[in-house]
Amino acid sequence: MSRINTNVQSLIARRALSINNASLNQALQRLSTGLRINSGKDDPAGLIASETLRSSMRAISSAIDNANRADTIVAVAEGGLQEISSLLLELESLVDLSANEAGLTDAEVSANQLQIDSILQSINRLAEATAFGDKKLLNGNFDFTTSGVNVNEPTGATLAHLDNVQINAAKIASGAYRQINITRSVASEVAKLSAVLVGTAATGVKNGTLGNTTTMQVRGNYGSELLSFASGTTTANLVTAINDRSSLTGVAASSYAGATGTGPASLSIYSTKYGADAFVSVTVLENEGSVAGKAIDLQDVVGSTPKRDTGVDGTFTVNGASAVVKGLEASVRAGDLSLDMTLSSAFGGGTSSETATSFEITGGGAVFSISPTVGLSGQESLGIAEVSSAALGNASDGYLASLGTGLANSLTSSNFTTAQRIVRAAINELASLRGRLGGFQKDTIATTINSLRVARENITAAESAIRDADFALETSELTRAQIMVNSSTVVLQLSNAQPQNVLALLG
Repeated sequence: MSRINTNVQSLIARRALSINNASLNQALQRLSTGLRINSGKDDPAGLIASETLRSSMRAISSAIDNANRADTIVAVAEGGLQEISSLLLELESLVDLSANEAGLTDAEVSANQLQIDSILQSINRLAEATAFGDKKLLNGNFDFTTSGVNVNEPTGATLAHLDNVQINAAKIASGAYRQINITRSVASEVAKLSAVLVGTAATGVKNGTLGNTTTMQVRGNYGSELLSFASGTTTANLVTAINDRSSLTGVAASSYAGATGTGPASLSIYSTKYGADAFVSVTVLENEGSVAGKAIDLQDVVGSTPKRDTGVDGTFTVNGASAVVKGLEASVRAGDLSLDMTLSSAFGGGTSSETATSFEITGGGAVFSISPTVGLSGQESLGIAEVSSAALGNASDGYLASLGTGLANSLTSSNFTTAQRIVRAAINELASLRGRLGGFQKDTIATTINSLRVARENITAAESAIRDADFALETSELTRAQIMVNSSTVVLQLSNAQPQNVLALLG
């Protein structure tokens, strides 16, 4: 080349050196940061994909943290419930010991009552004091709120449809409510027997009085009693005698006039509880039959064969899903709805003319967001009912607070049978709550955490494959770029020196 104004070879060498320097800088940057994508120009599509995966990773990590926090909160509640359970067992022991009236002095009974009062106070204190930060867990703050549970019939009668409702879990959108519709297809029934008092021994006329002495054994869910009656005892006297022992047998009685309303007073003997677990059994040990000289005629019974009947569990649906019914207790576990109800005897037992009722869940509950996606589908709710002495127990037997000094079921009242039933109902209620919390920890929280951890591992691996640098490849690229830069530098040096050859032509 004999031109010096334009050095094309130098321009080419400079371009090549610039490219090789860029490759060298890129390799150095990737090796120093460990990332293949350091800016959008490195791989626009890859950057978009990796940023999306990074967002998912952050959401999953937050969900794991939330689930761990939920597990901790439930564990704190479980700790308080465990202590209350121990107190209830001690309460059971005190009631049982105090029932041995002949074996205890008044001072010992008073001492036991003082212990019971102390236990009730401790239960109330634990219910109020068990907290996570400033959130109290066992005082009802995390129970669901409802509206319209005890709605009277449209006719104005004072017949409530539901005695109690416990919402265990329900998903409700913020500011909304959830309608719960309960329909009765078949009512629950008590176990029931009928009898007619034969009358005078001479005529056998069924006139509502015993025509002869008789002895019968009445048995129910609570136990059995042997009852003896003299000749001439009326239906009303039998009803009183059976009802006086209802707390011991679980059997009650009433009289009725008969199908036409004009016949002799007949006797109806029935269980105090509803459902298939309830039963009533009557055995007439003497003078059973309908002929003259007999005392009482148990319907459809020959001789002294025991007559027994069992109750019937009804059929109910809740929002179209079949409920599990046990007497007047109904439960439903359908999707994101879990609740337990105590039906009133009027509605559950069929004496109410209404076959359907409804109420609304308006909010409340402990709501945990344990999903990467924030929203109703990613939430889990848990209802934790109040566990104070005023809340533990049931409407039929009473509540734990009634065992306090001077109240209906204190030791001085001698209502030991009722007191024991209340305590046992409280023990069962607390055990059910603890089991539900444990199931939530094991089957919801723990499984969610494990699943999220696996998802985080897989998404992290996918993001790494897109964004992280391959050190083996980048080291090779670095070596190549270094060689190419050195080569380009030498070539540029030669290209710049080449125009000096024209000096030889000037002599």
